[in-house]
Amino acid sequence: MIDSRMQHVPRLGRHPSRLRLNGTPVITVMLGSVANMLPIIAQSPVLPPFGLLGLLSWRLLRPELWRAWVGVPLGLFDDMASGQPIGSSMFLWTFALIGIDVIDHRLIWRDYRQDWLIAALAIIFCIAGGLFFARITGGGEVNLMLVAPQMIWTILIFPFVARQCAWIDRWRVMA
Repeated sequence: MIDSRMQHVPRLGRHPSRLRLNGTPVITVMLGSVANMLPIIAQSPVLPPFGLLGLLSWRLLRPELWRAWVGVPLGLFDDMASGQPIGSSMFLWTFALIGIDVIDHRLIWRDYRQDWLIAALAIIFCIAGGLFFARITGGGEVNLMLVAPQMIWTILIFPFVARQCAWIDRWRVMA
């Protein structure tokens, strides 16, 4: 007699859960936003904004996954996690996603270098915009030259984060 617990359950024809399909990208972006709270001591901002990198990676990897308004709740979470003025990441991330949507409608196809260029422009826009919002709300005198290494480091690390999101995406859609 065969025990019912020992029977083989076929994986073909099964679908991943909705939580796994829809929740995994959101959770990875939120974990990226929280990663900036690691206790790293530095005299200048050197840690890349991993939440923004996750958002851009998922958006460029899976354009059908999110609408442009997803920048509002994820940006609010990033604002609360990073200590930026409330509304700065909400505005900047939503504006960056709208810009990516406009570029998507103009281009027929994209390759890896174009994705990297699009992400680089969005990264520069969001970091410079975050600096602007921090400055107008009394965040002190921070020079653009002080955050330039952070911009360069973030642009250079984008392919690694995009590759990690692609690896997570393979797991996400697997049954």
